[in-house]
Amino acid sequence: MSIPSEIAVIIERLNQELSQIEQEATEGLNTVRVRLEHFPENAALIQVFAILNNYILFVEISRRRIDYARIVLLSETMTNEQIQEAGETLSELLGRVLEAKVIVSRIKNRLDN
Repeated sequence: MSIPSEIAVIIERLNQELSQIEQEATEGLNTVRVRLEHFPENAALIQVFAILNNYILFVEISRRRIDYARIVLLSETMTNEQIQEAGETLSELLGRVLEAKVIVSRIKNRLDN
């Protein structure tokens, strides 16, 4: 069985958004690392460092969820109900990914300014 086109579009969008989050979070972490070298006891910098690391972890977990959904969707025994449920799960994940993207972008912009 193949992945329905509507779900394939969601998966592609998820992967694009996750890549962007990962890139911005990594750039932010690099900026914070440099600042922490000068101010190692700065609680705000430590907190930002932890938050960005959490978003990197979120990206990894989200990618695993997408991979699992893809495996399930390629199963020959999928019912229409299960396909719909997988699509809804991925759509919900997309919502959380977009929220994460906004937060990481804001953090990175603050670090850059």
